Amino acid sequence: MPDAILFDLDGTLVDTAPDLVGVLNLQRSLHGLPELPFPLVRPYASHGTAGLLQIGFSISTTHPAFNPLREEYLDLFERHANQHSTLFPGMVELLQELETRHILWGIVTNKPGWLTYSLLDHLNLTTRAACIIHGDSCTNLKPHPDPLLLACNQIGLPPEICLYVGDAERDIVAAHACNMSAIIAEYGYIGPNDDPRSWYADGSVAQPTDILNWLD
Repeated sequence: MPDAILFDLDGTLVDTAPDLVGVLNLQRSLHGLPELPFPLVRPYASHGTAGLLQIGFSISTTHPAFNPLREEYLDLFERHANQHSTLFPGMVELLQELETRHILWGIVTNKPGWLTYSLLDHLNLTTRAACIIHGDSCTNLKPHPDPLLLACNQIGLPPEICLYVGDAERDIVAAHACNMSAIIAEYGYIGPNDDPRSWYADGSVAQPTDILNWLD
């Protein structure tokens, strides 16, 4: 039984895809482009602005237009964020049960700090999390293990007795790099071209409340 559970944010703890995809389609409309179907874009919601702009404008991070489009997207997101983002179904019950059992829970995400706190404040989670590690907390981002190691340092527990839950390969790689068990959130933003079996996770869950099975 883990002494603490750490969560990825987008696609694991919170369903932010409605806002992320909505802002991308708003940006596309400003450039005279039609709206993309939500199911097409949803899997990219876990890959930050780079992934969203890749599907939205068919450009990579090395494209000359990437940085201007990224700044435009973030500006739009700041003005339209947190309108439709919610905890995944069952997550409220899971967090309450963890707190009842006095099991620490925290967040480790690559999302920039200002976006992370804006979202968590909106959901009244900021003061409940035992640690909040975001994209500005470390020099290295996941899949590097540093963010998870920093989380363990903040909660005062070794990684071997913690569990990480994420919906992307980088989450599993980061956890295993510091000897932490990791499971896949199958309900998250996993695309048709992803192969979670090749991530060699320690398990997977179809819904947040399934994580309770790891506590017995």
